[in-house]
Amino acid sequence: MAVDIPYNVDKWRPSDQKAYNAWLRKVLEEAKSEENQKLLPPVQALKELIENDHYIWNLAQMMFDEIPKRLVDAPADLPQVRDYHQMLLMINRVIQRAPEYNETSFVGTPMAAIFNYPMGTRAGYAFFMNDKVNAKLRDILNYWGRYLKSEASTYVLNTSSQGWLGEEALKRMAEKAYGDDFQKVFKCASSDFDKHLGFKSWDDYFTREFNPGVRPVENPDDPDSIACSCESAPLKIAHNVPLQAKFWIKSQPYSLLDLLQNDPWAAKFAGGTLYQAFLSVFSYHRWNSPVDGTIVKAYNLPGAYYAEDLYKGYDSVTPDDSQATASQEFLTSTSTRAVIFIKADNPKIGLMCFVAVGMSEVSSDEITVKVGQHVKKGDQLGMFHYGGSTHVMLFRPETQLEFNLHGQEPGLGSSDIKVRSEIARVK
Repeated sequence: MAVDIPYNVDKWRPSDQKAYNAWLRKVLEEAKSEENQKLLPPVQALKELIENDHYIWNLAQMMFDEIPKRLVDAPADLPQVRDYHQMLLMINRVIQRAPEYNETSFVGTPMAAIFNYPMGTRAGYAFFMNDKVNAKLRDILNYWGRYLKSEASTYVLNTSSQGWLGEEALKRMAEKAYGDDFQKVFKCASSDFDKHLGFKSWDDYFTREFNPGVRPVENPDDPDSIACSCESAPLKIAHNVPLQAKFWIKSQPYSLLDLLQNDPWAAKFAGGTLYQAFLSVFSYHRWNSPVDGTIVKAYNLPGAYYAEDLYKGYDSVTPDDSQATASQEFLTSTSTRAVIFIKADNPKIGLMCFVAVGMSEVSSDEITVKVGQHVKKGDQLGMFHYGGSTHVMLFRPETQLEFNLHGQEPGLGSSDIKVRSEIARVK
């Protein structure tokens, strides 16, 4: 019987720490032992930026110096990334490989795991928010993304304990989708494991589709019923959302102008309702329309890839040890985003907005619909590539909603709500 698997993404479990240490040690040793340590072009470009820009060089030094003493003075056998030189070597190693399976939250975000400690510092915040740094990181992630979409990446689609087609991995993927058989839940072009179940690349596996009928639209003919647009865990419902706020302060308030990067339509949602939910690396990563309606505007926004809220970093009483998972409200205004405005057929809903928010390695938020296209509730809007991610739905103040979280309270310990099931009703 499938069971709810809560994320508890704000908790860095001892098992996570043990696996993180083992993974980091392995990558460190591999990077150091590489006979040819010539950096790949995009990594070399980041190195040159660091070493030719005095301000960025200072940040790159300080973000390691500011790591708390309790971590710096950890046991000698505890692996650490000690400086930006090691960091670059490890990045160079990672982007020539596909992620191997393990049960931890960082499995699909290896570079975020490399940056885990420095990005929680003040200097790390400034480094990872820097536009020049993010331009170089974008080139690195695009380089890696091309590899993950290539047939060469299928070597991790095997049946070993570290393979994504191994018994443990397939069980985890099926259970995460509330099923008990991966091939019954997900569309596989082949049943032959030697042919990787028909998946052409690691990214093809990551963006896998459900089999027909696995996720039917709930209340397809009821225009007052709003569907869950992503297979995701509810994080927060915010009412009377301000047009602009100091999103970087401790409470992480939402800021519509920053979320939509000064789009003039942001004002239409001032005082309205915002729903945010989180997808883990093990979740289904395609987005679906929550309503019947017409796509009236769609675009991608650039942003930072590895910044986290300072108040969740090491200045906090309870720092976010598991990368930036507790900074998700903050990330809606800083990370890469895909924005899709939909004019619902139901006038009680009218204009609404879906925002896909990339987290860390999720650098490619792919929109698959076009402006002017009419979509039915449950139709695909796009997809995330790589890693974990979050998303937002915005509603105008005129749209009065009653949410249906299927017996849950929003928060970091919630569980996935099935995509295309009802998430809210218009009053």
